[in-house]
Amino acid sequence: MSTALAPASPKLDRRRLSAPGLKAFFRIAGLWGLSSEEQMTLLGLTSRSTLFNWRRDPAVSLSKDTLERISYVLGIYKALRILLPDDKAADAWVRQPNAETLFGGRSALERMLSGQVADLFVVRQYLDSQRGGWG
Repeated sequence: MSTALAPASPKLDRRRLSAPGLKAFFRIAGLWGLSSEEQMTLLGLTSRSTLFNWRRDPAVSLSKDTLERISYVLGIYKALRILLPDDKAADAWVRQPNAETLFGGRSALERMLSGQVADLFVVRQYLDSQRGGWG
């Protein structure tokens, strides 16, 4: 029996994940009707030219922070598709006022647009709890 430790998890290949992540993000942004400013906030950007450059050529190497933000958006999108099988209802949900304490009458998008990655996490966690776990 071997007592060797399992190899460390492979290093995140940011270059390989960036283009597909951006393409998926921009597709979701279109479905949710996000403005350029809203997209910039969700991605953690301050430069409009960076956003437009990424749209034109997503073959970049994104930071871990940006990849984390995209991952949360993808998870939110997936959870909404599971919870609300009607695509239009799922896409509209992010802009609808929400009476849950977590949202305080604001929409999930308003919460996500605080600019903090933690707010993306909170919305993702809320939706995952509504569907019964992380699956």
